[in-house]
Amino acid sequence: MLRIGCHLSSAKGYVSMARQAEKIHANTFQFFTRNPRGGNAKDIDPSDVKAFLDIAETNDLSPILAHAPYTLNACSADPAIRDFARRTMKDDLTRMEYTPGNLYNFHPGSHVKQGTDTGILLISQMLNEILQPEQTTTVLLETMSGKGSEVGKSFEELRRIIDLTEQEKLLGICLDTCHVWDAGYDIVNRLDEVLTEFDTIIGLKRLKAIHLNDSQNPMGSHKDRHARLGEGYIGLDAFKRIINHPALRNLPFYLETPNELDGYAKEIQLMREARD
Repeated sequence: MLRIGCHLSSAKGYVSMARQAEKIHANTFQFFTRNPRGGNAKDIDPSDVKAFLDIAETNDLSPILAHAPYTLNACSADPAIRDFARRTMKDDLTRMEYTPGNLYNFHPGSHVKQGTDTGILLISQMLNEILQPEQTTTVLLETMSGKGSEVGKSFEELRRIIDLTEQEKLLGICLDTCHVWDAGYDIVNRLDEVLTEFDTIIGLKRLKAIHLNDSQNPMGSHKDRHARLGEGYIGLDAFKRIINHPALRNLPFYLETPNELDGYAKEIQLMREARD
């Protein structure tokens, strides 16, 4: 069974997201924990969460993937920004325990001229302050395109963050197809080789989710501009291979393409039809 969904609005709560997913025939979804540009999170409504958990169990709607705000930068040169990242992620992970056993994804951050080594050290330091052995949420480092001073553009950089994190068993990877393509990994012509490289450096057991996005730019461009499936440089044939690859087919796929709900519904149907 193909487990596929998209990014949904969390403004009206968990039950609303479940209904949105049902409408477009998704069996998983992603959402922002709060405004993607930062700020306070909406209070959790326990009755909404309880109703959602019932719906999710009945409809086999899982796993849900919470996405940290884009403003979360764990390796900023500004201590105040790093403190915001720490407080935000700590609060988010506390809130995630209302829906136990799910996923939380974040962009590792940008080192802002401090150097990659310093960036990796600062990210791991934040994770060491926040991650708790009793938490049920798996925290995912997202593969990045390498624009500016982003950390996480290579499998080696992500591996180094993991190695410096004490609660490394709580860490996984979310592979973004647009990002890895823009970072220079040829998932169109060399998918097997890229996955073998990932397995050698990080381990496929840590790969927990896929962001399914086409790219508006050629491989290695370091731009990070998403496109609808089949409308970019990656192309529809590559996505068919990705969703059917033995190492990937049982993972959850999350669309972040530039779409409204009806567009997501069409892409979900397109991928279901492409499933072997």
